[in-house]
Amino acid sequence: MKKILIIDDEREVGNFFSHLLGEKGYSVKVGFSGEDFQAFIQTDVFDLALIDVKLPDTNGLELLRQLKSMQPSCQVVIMTGYSTVKTAVEAIKNGASDYIEKPFDDISELEQTLENLLSSKDHSSSNPDKLADTLGFVIGKNKEMNDLVKLATKIAKKNINVLIEGETGTGKDVLAHFIHSMSLRYEQPFIRINCGAVSETLLESELFGHEKGAFTGAIKQKKGIFEVADNGTLFLDEIGEATQAIQVKLLRVLETGEYMRVGGESIRKTNTRIIAATNKDLAKAVQENTFREDLLYRLDVVKLTIPPLRKRIEDLPLYLDYFLKKLGATHLSFSDESLSYMKNYEWPGNIRELFNIVKRAVTLADEEENIITAKYLPEKLKTNNVMNQNEWSFEEEDLEVYLKEWTNHMISLWKQDNQIDLENILTSVKEVETQIGRSFAIKMLKKHAGNRKQTAEALNITTRKLKYILNEKGKNGNGVCPSTR
Repeated sequence: MKKILIIDDEREVGNFFSHLLGEKGYSVKVGFSGEDFQAFIQTDVFDLALIDVKLPDTNGLELLRQLKSMQPSCQVVIMTGYSTVKTAVEAIKNGASDYIEKPFDDISELEQTLENLLSSKDHSSSNPDKLADTLGFVIGKNKEMNDLVKLATKIAKKNINVLIEGETGTGKDVLAHFIHSMSLRYEQPFIRINCGAVSETLLESELFGHEKGAFTGAIKQKKGIFEVADNGTLFLDEIGEATQAIQVKLLRVLETGEYMRVGGESIRKTNTRIIAATNKDLAKAVQENTFREDLLYRLDVVKLTIPPLRKRIEDLPLYLDYFLKKLGATHLSFSDESLSYMKNYEWPGNIRELFNIVKRAVTLADEEENIITAKYLPEKLKTNNVMNQNEWSFEEEDLEVYLKEWTNHMISLWKQDNQIDLENILTSVKEVETQIGRSFAIKMLKKHAGNRKQTAEALNITTRKLKYILNEKGKNGNGVCPSTR
C-alpha cells in the first residue's frame, strides 16, 4: 500500500485529501505544521507528499529540501495560491515533481495528476526526448540544458505564461514550440510573431485584428492572432522590441483576457497562452523606462534562460550531425582541425550561426570529398578569439612531466654536499610558478572555448592578470612555451 503525506495548516484541505485518497486505498497521514512533518518523516517512508507553501512555523520549500534529502524517491507536490506560483516554480527547480493551485477547481484533473505521479505514468514527461527529436530541438548532454528541459517539461501543462531569455540564435523559438507541444494545448494553434519585425500599426492589427475601414488599406474585416490562437499558444518573439502602446494593450489581455479589434467597439475574450522571448535584459529595460514593469511581472511567471552555444560546446558534434542530416549530407563529416576551430570559436550568433556555417561548408565542399576540411570554414573561425596554436601546445601531461623532473632535480641538489648556486635555484622556482600559472590558465581557456572573461572568472583573477600570464609569462623571446627538459 502506497503511503501519502499531506501537510497543510488548513484542516479542510487535509480532510479533503484524506477522504479522496483514502477511498482509493492509499494510506494517508495528515499534518498541519512543520513540527508534524518532522514527526512523520522520522517514522514513515512516503511515496508521495503534498506540502503547502505557507505554514505557520516554516515554509514548504524548506520541507521539500529536507524530504528530498531524507527520502529522495518520494514524489513531492507543492500546493500554492496563484500569488505564489513563482515560489512553486522555484520548488520544481529544487526537486518537486509538480505543483497544484488552490482552490482545486478541477477535481478530475487533480486526481489524474496524483494518479500519474503514483503510477509513474505521466505521459507528458515520459517522451520529451522523442518530441525534441521530432521538433529538431537538440538537448544534448549539457547539464544546464538538461535542467532547463526538465523544468520546461514540468511547467508545460500549466496554464501560466513563460518568458524565455537567451542570446540571438540560441533556439528560443524551438524551446517555445517544445513547451507548446508538451502542453495540453498541443492540438491547438501555435503561432509565432516577431515584435521587432513589423511596425506598431501592423503589429496591433496582427495581434488583435481590425474592422473594415479601421485604417487606410483595411478593406475588409480581419481576425487577429489572439482570436485565431484562442486556446492555443502565442509566441511573442523579441518582446523587448514592442512599443509602449503595444505593451499597454498586451498588459490588458494578460490581466483580463480581453481585447478589442482595431476600430472595433465590442470586447472579445481569449484563452491564449503567452510565451515571450527576448535577447534583452528586460529588468534593465524597466529601469531605463523602455519596458513596463507590470507587463514584465505578468510575462515572467516562469523564466527559462537558454545557455549560449559556447557554454554547451561539448554538444557541438550532436549539432553538426543533426545539421548534416537536415541538409541531406550524412556522407560528410568534419575534420579534426575543423572541429578544433569550431570548438574554440565564440559563436556570437549561436546555433543559427552554426547552421549557416555548416550549410556554407556543405555547399562549397567538392562532391568527391567526404571530409569537410578547415579550408571550407570562414576565416573568422580561424582568427577571431582563437589563441595562437603555440599557446595551446603545453598539455596537462607535459606539466606533470615538467613538475616531476623539476622536483627530482631539486631533490638531487638538496642531497648534494657540494657548492650550489642559490640564485639559479630561486630563478628555477620562479619559472615553476610561471609555468604552473600558465598551464592552469590554458586548461581553463580550453574549458571555456577561449573566452578570456569566463576563464578569468573561473580562475578568480582579472582579465588583465590573465592577459599578463598568457602574453608575458611563460614565453621565451620566440613566443613558445619553455621546454619540459
